[in-house]
Amino acid sequence: MARNLDEVAVETAVVYDGIFLRLRRDVARLPGGALAGREFVEHPGAAAMIALLDDGRIVVERQFRYPLGRTFIEIPAGKLDPGETSLVTAKRELAEETGYRAREWAFLTTIHPAIGFANEVMDLYLCRGLQHVGQRLDPDEHLEVELVTLDWLIDELRAGRLTDVKTQIAVFWLERLRSGAWPWPAFAPA
Repeated sequence: MARNLDEVAVETAVVYDGIFLRLRRDVARLPGGALAGREFVEHPGAAAMIALLDDGRIVVERQFRYPLGRTFIEIPAGKLDPGETSLVTAKRELAEETGYRAREWAFLTTIHPAIGFANEVMDLYLCRGLQHVGQRLDPDEHLEVELVTLDWLIDELRAGRLTDVKTQIAVFWLERLRSGAWPWPAFAPA
């Protein structure tokens, strides 16, 4: 039988409230009764998508990420706006960032990208039946869209050049689906 490992907040304070992230510093009661400090980032949530073209290629983005000071290859993703579901976010971000709309969508999984210091929840979708409708980047967004194969992504991952976690998880899912190890999800019309 598993023992209770829950920690309960007894004090909470917002120490920074930014554009879309907040930093909290809490005091938590541990399972044994002792108190400990806990700091974490509050995140509004996000959605990411694996966008498949009819020929099997995958839509990815090449984007500079300021915190790490370099450009990364990533699947499209974006943060939830207030009141949005993750599917609405995924559809909006796919169109804005890549210029594609998808005819069919399927939910794959939920991930927690940084459980040690953030409460971010990211839903991952698979979409297909893409139609190019024109990219509409936000004024502060600068990225390049590329169309790649799963084999190329696997090679980049194995070479250590594909380090974005959501994209690594996407490669894992696609490889399992393509191999037949996992069944393809049920797609719903957009």
